[in-house]
Amino acid sequence: MEYAIDTRCIHGEGHKNADEKCAISYPIYQTASFSHLTPGHNPNGFDYSRESNPTRAYLEETVSSLENAYDTIAYASGMAAISAAFEYFRPGDHILLGEDLYGGVVRLINRVSVKNGYEIEFADTTDPEVLRKKIRPSTRAVYLETPTNPMMRVSDIRAVAKAAHEAGALLIVDNTFMTPYFQQPIREGADLVVHSGTKYLSGHNDTVCGFLCIARPELAETFRILSKTTGATLGPFECWLCLRGLKTLALRMERHRSNAEKVREWLKGCPQVEKIYYAGSGMISFTVASAELALGILKHIRLITFAESLGGTESLLTYPVLQTHPDVPAEQKEKLGITDTLLRLSVGIENPDDIIRDLEQAFRQAAQA
Repeated sequence: MEYAIDTRCIHGEGHKNADEKCAISYPIYQTASFSHLTPGHNPNGFDYSRESNPTRAYLEETVSSLENAYDTIAYASGMAAISAAFEYFRPGDHILLGEDLYGGVVRLINRVSVKNGYEIEFADTTDPEVLRKKIRPSTRAVYLETPTNPMMRVSDIRAVAKAAHEAGALLIVDNTFMTPYFQQPIREGADLVVHSGTKYLSGHNDTVCGFLCIARPELAETFRILSKTTGATLGPFECWLCLRGLKTLALRMERHRSNAEKVREWLKGCPQVEKIYYAGSGMISFTVASAELALGILKHIRLITFAESLGGTESLLTYPVLQTHPDVPAEQKEKLGITDTLLRLSVGIENPDDIIRDLEQAFRQAAQA
């Protein structure tokens, strides 16, 4: 029986009492090693927790179910998952990246992956025809976020997948902002999907984790060997925290979205707000009249927290130009609109009227300063 996605958030693939002790909450297997009956024979299939662990395996099965993936690997952070994805390629491979990406990915490419000899090119993935013109015979992958962080630009996953596959390239999609509750890129043709599971999947601002979701068996085999060898896999306790968070993903995403839509309507009526960027989910970016006003708002919020990250139960306000995108070249930030007047709001699941009242008083005090 195939269950609806909100049911799968709670039950995964529906393995009733998957643990041998029939625990409803899947246990934390806090162990480094597992015993063997005889050399080369372990009936449970687990040897060493860097390679595999029952708690991690249960989490990976659950995320695979949500993302319609053949396999999923849980990593110690979203950046660890993205780093693993880029380890697939070889010197001379041409990789196209969306021009609006989380600053940590830009830093990874410019400061770490550069040693691997990749040919890196940034492109506008929101226009498939422009993207097609960028594809070369040596192109091995297209990597994108949709919506993008922080400008909320949207790409047509199916159209980009078609262009990439015609050239024999992979499509890698960061699905952190939308989650599989709102968007399932593998269904649209993506080969790999990455998540910062720290955000909406865990959902409580209390753990750091990442996921690499894999569409096909041959890719899964390669990445399993990579994860086993490089060792950045997720620990059992963090796996359990994410499993607990996933149980309420559907409920939280509905509340994040409805709250964000109410906040967006308030921002539309605020004379100090110049532009609003919103593409669904619980994320809103907006610009205000001046850098002084932006900094004043950050200073005066009380219920909302001035902090990096996103996707948790608490509302967070971020200053992308300094917090999430300092490693993006200045000219690229200017081109994209990541300026000193831009704020990014992760709308939490508090009462929406309280969120709006906090924004009202922060805007008022900032304007009077």
